[in-house]
Amino acid sequence: MTYTTLISTGQLLKQLNDRDWAIIDCRFNLADTEAGFKAYRSGHLPNAFYAHLDMDLSGRTADYTGRHPLPNVTAFVQKLGAWGITHQTQVVVYDDASGAFAARLWWLLRYLGHDKVAVLDGGIKAWHKLGLPVTTALPHGQPAVYRPYINEDLVLTAMDVQNGLARKNLCLIDARAPERFRGEQEPIDPVAGHIPGAVNRPFQFNLDSNGLFLPPGKLQEQFITLIQEQKPEQVAHMCGSGVTACHNLLAMESAGLTGSKLYAGSWSEWIRNPNRPVAPHRKQPVN
Repeated sequence: MTYTTLISTGQLLKQLNDRDWAIIDCRFNLADTEAGFKAYRSGHLPNAFYAHLDMDLSGRTADYTGRHPLPNVTAFVQKLGAWGITHQTQVVVYDDASGAFAARLWWLLRYLGHDKVAVLDGGIKAWHKLGLPVTTALPHGQPAVYRPYINEDLVLTAMDVQNGLARKNLCLIDARAPERFRGEQEPIDPVAGHIPGAVNRPFQFNLDSNGLFLPPGKLQEQFITLIQEQKPEQVAHMCGSGVTACHNLLAMESAGLTGSKLYAGSWSEWIRNPNRPVAPHRKQPVN
């Protein structure tokens, strides 16, 4: 069986030592960028490799990019090969944030034409909760050659977003916290607010109280209410830097609403150009 969106702990456990499977640990902390790797070295799923958000899943930043631009394809493909991943490999990715970071690698693989990738529902927290095995042993992958088939239709540029909103044929969903979307707080980026015309759906809305994804039917109902008459192919996802936006995209795919896209640069790229409009929605002081 092929897994393309989510996989449960029980399903993964049955395939834990399958040589045609690859497991990637994506734990990360924006406030402490080495915390994820330290946690990995302290204990990870058996046979799991580690992917660092900044070094492996993102490219170099520049004056015109967001905080986590897409990685250089050549370097990223070499990393996949070092992990032993081929087009026949079933990939499972996980983190300790209910998929907030793992979904980035899930999307990147799909962008390269690899659909056999799934996020571990509940991540390592769900794994620990069931008392399933972890290890500190580092895996030894069989080096492989990965040939990408990039699907540029999955990603939008800032100009694509601006044009789509102007033509009213794009539904832009922002995965950031409500207070950041409204411009009331901005702990990371130098400008607060959101892109005019965007709607807010914090990625945490995709989860239940146990940190598991909501059932597909529930997610479908919620997203249809949000996007209204727009088709899934007319939906684009964004966040602060194109990472947690992938969580909403994953939720839509899990719900059978396939074909939405990613504005990879997201808010941190959008505000690099002062000519792009911003809607802070701040309350103005009364004179």
